Amino acid sequence: MSQQQFFIAQIGRTIGLWGDLKFHLHTDFPEQFKVGNTYKSSRGDLTIADINFKRGIIRFKGYESIDSAKKLTNTKLYATEEQTKENCDLNEGEHFWFEVIGCAVKQDDEVLGIIEDIQRMADTDYLSIKTDDALVEAGLSKNFLLPYIDRYVIKTDTEEKIVYTKDAKDILEAS
Repeated sequence: MSQQQFFIAQIGRTIGLWGDLKFHLHTDFPEQFKVGNTYKSSRGDLTIADINFKRGIIRFKGYESIDSAKKLTNTKLYATEEQTKENCDLNEGEHFWFEVIGCAVKQDDEVLGIIEDIQRMADTDYLSIKTDDALVEAGLSKNFLLPYIDRYVIKTDTEEKIVYTKDAKDILEAS
């Protein structure tokens, strides 16, 4: 079974003469980008030769000239689940999105639905939930968004694949 890959960065235009490229992060974990780390891309495996977060630039081994680096413009970088877990440090109570997607959403003893996706709007992550069939049959919305904040989320148990919530049904009923 091939492991799922996650889009984590996009390479922009060349800068200077030595293969430096603009670097656009699409991850909450910039610390995973270190010299020597290799990532999958649409151009094959790329290994970081140099990175400067302040200037937002990166250089890859084998692409140290402006002409070779130009071939990487607009290339997307990907990491596997395994790489992500290995290279990213989570704080207590934090979870990777791929661990939360697929979890059931429960309020008290009632399953409200299953998390299908997570969307970031402004500075808040929202759980995109497919409502449980029984609740849809009872006339509630097929999908709803729940802010992934302490006000609504009591606990996320990625082992049991359950997100325990409070007041989430109120949001569903208003959807």
